[in-house]
Amino acid sequence: MDCCQTQNYNGFFDRKIAEKELKNYQKKGPDKTTKVLIDVLKSLGMEGLTLLDIGGGIGVIQHELLKDGIVSAVSVDASKAYIEVSKEEAERNGNADRITFYCGNFVELAFKFPKSDIVTLDRVICCYPDMWSLVGLSSQLVKKYYGLVYPRDTWWVKKGVSFANFFLWILHKNFRTFVHPTQEVDQLIRRFGFVQRFYHKTLIWQIVIY
Repeated sequence: MDCCQTQNYNGFFDRKIAEKELKNYQKKGPDKTTKVLIDVLKSLGMEGLTLLDIGGGIGVIQHELLKDGIVSAVSVDASKAYIEVSKEEAERNGNADRITFYCGNFVELAFKFPKSDIVTLDRVICCYPDMWSLVGLSSQLVKKYYGLVYPRDTWWVKKGVSFANFFLWILHKNFRTFVHPTQEVDQLIRRFGFVQRFYHKTLIWQIVIY
């Protein structure tokens, strides 16, 4: 059984959750950590660039960067509901012809994608058990900038994730979250010749751009 099936993304990230996230975005804009990632990318100059948004969700990064000059985006997400809601929002924004959508496990689909100027994984590494495949394959598709938001590997984050996973187990949910070692993520990315350009941390999350 592959990671996508094991995690049961469609069963966890359903239409109700996707629509709730979209309403929050329409009302309040991007989440704080996502906004930091977007703002730093914008400061680097987005005019004429392309985006591959892995675990793109409802499409916040895509919509925001399309406003700022990128010419096209590819959105990959394992949740059918998120893809559907993202497509609907793209149509409302007049961006449907500038975003290509793929529903499925990125690790299995990676061979389909050409390199993009920007590759983003916003709160995606923590949703996938095989960090090495996810980060390794996505790193190889980057031309310019690689942006990540993922949990810090502190004791309190690990305790919180363990607690959350325990309740998911009680509820008979297959989905789990993961705290992958920051040093291993960073070393893997640097193997492909990347240099860290930006780093910011909150109590739980770290935002990094290479």
